[in-house]
Amino acid sequence: MARAIILEPELLVLDEPTSALDRTVQKQLVTLLRDLQARRQLSYLFISHDLAVIRAMAHRIMVLKDGEVVEQGACLDVLSAPKHAYTQALISAAHLTH
Repeated sequence: MARAIILEPELLVLDEPTSALDRTVQKQLVTLLRDLQARRQLSYLFISHDLAVIRAMAHRIMVLKDGEVVEQGACLDVLSAPKHAYTQALISAAHLTH
C-alpha cells in the first residue's frame, strides 16, 4: 500500500484488499483507505466479494455475474433495493441489514 501511495496516484485498483484479514484489521484498513481518499483525493476501483466492506467503502457499485454487469448504481440504492435476482441473492447470502 505504501509503495502505491508514495507515487501519488489519482486512482488505485484494489483487488480483494481485505480478503485475508480478520474483521479488526479489515476495519483498520477501511478507515485508512477512507482517510487517504479524503486527504489525497484518491479514487478507488475496489473489487470485493465482501458486501459489508463494499457498503463501507463504495459510493457507486457494479454487480457482475459471469463477467457481465447485471446491476449498477449508487451503493446504498443498489444494496437497499436490488433489482436483479443475482444481486438480491448476494445480499441475502451476506445477511446485510439496511
